[in-house]
Amino acid sequence: MEEKNNALNILYHGSNNIVEKPEIRIFGHFKDFGYGFYCTRYEQQAKKWALTKTPKHIISLYDYTENGDLKVLTFPEMTDEWLDFVADCRRGKEHQYDIVEGPMADDQIWDYVEDFVAGNISREAFWALAKFKHPTHQIVFCTPEALQCITYSGNYEIDTIANLLK
Repeated sequence: MEEKNNALNILYHGSNNIVEKPEIRIFGHFKDFGYGFYCTRYEQQAKKWALTKTPKHIISLYDYTENGDLKVLTFPEMTDEWLDFVADCRRGKEHQYDIVEGPMADDQIWDYVEDFVAGNISREAFWALAKFKHPTHQIVFCTPEALQCITYSGNYEIDTIANLLK
């Protein structure tokens, strides 16, 4: 059940407001791939992100054009390298990539990552727990140059959890 739309390169951002001009905000808690502007290729995932916000639930859409001159790191799936990278970013370690793309450590996966980082579970135990999770996707634009790859193309508002089914 993959929602990837490669043909049009559409990205989605779920929030509580319209984001016509994305920004890299360097504050708050550390995220999976560090600071930046986060989007997804999965519309349903963006809806879930938006529904965690109040008072409005907005999906902003962007056209994405790849730039071969940028330093891009892509994780097609969760791997040991992905786990180590996410753990480092969640600890506040900076990286030198313009764009990072790959699976997301949602709340449940993040609990497993924290247990791994703290030494409470082994790498093997992490993978045993993580393998049953549904596919996720995120792409983060970490530099001003990276933000030039996306162009705002519109938005829509969702108002209830029933919209997740649409």
